[in-house]
Amino acid sequence: MAIPRIYNPQELSEGISSELGKEYFTYIKDVLRLKKGDELILFDGAGHEYSTVIRDFYSRNVCLDIIRKETILLPDTHITLAQSLPKGGKMEMIIQKSTELGASRIVPFISSRSIPRLTGSRATAKAARWRKIAIEASRQCGRGNVPEVSEIVSFDEMLSTPDRHTLRIILWEAEQELRIREILTDEKHAGVDSFFIVIGPEGGFSWEEIEKARQCGFISASLGRLILRTETAPLAVLSILQYEKGVFGTLAD
Repeated sequence: MAIPRIYNPQELSEGISSELGKEYFTYIKDVLRLKKGDELILFDGAGHEYSTVIRDFYSRNVCLDIIRKETILLPDTHITLAQSLPKGGKMEMIIQKSTELGASRIVPFISSRSIPRLTGSRATAKAARWRKIAIEASRQCGRGNVPEVSEIVSFDEMLSTPDRHTLRIILWEAEQELRIREILTDEKHAGVDSFFIVIGPEGGFSWEEIEKARQCGFISASLGRLILRTETAPLAVLSILQYEKGVFGTLAD
């Protein structure tokens, strides 16, 4: 049986005892059914993992002995996924799978053809839920870090996000001249390790949005002849990038 893994955003040290708060008590004791002496792995989301043993349960707290601290090597490739808000609960699946596929940051945004128009407290609550989904997906897939999930922004705010060293690509189904493969195999992009990928909503981007993105330094590209759904496109492009530049192209140490 695999040792349970839990997210705890606190850097710890070997050879000390540490308490997990009351919010962990029920999950560890009643859901996982762990007991004194059982092993537990913590990860802090910043590249550290801790092998621990449960010392005791008391006052609805869990006391752990930190046996070993390990540094998890994080990918050199940094991928930001900017996703226009889709309909229904598709964003939750996109967050989960993008986390598994190594996205470093996820930026939800509203474009001209986005159907959801979340604002105010509803937008804040959604972003908070998406962050919890990213944490759970990181725990499940064994990541050493947790991707940042930003607040929902406008299309213009999204375009201003990447820095000048980042390769900016906006996926557009009407692009006839350039495919993402040609961008990634272009020698002038050979040393790039930071990518900003933009995915549109169900209705796609307008011509005006593509032109605005190009003016901001984005390259418009297609994924090929087939038109992918908005929830499929990010998974396809992340898989391509990870194979070409990231974790799918190398063996684990």
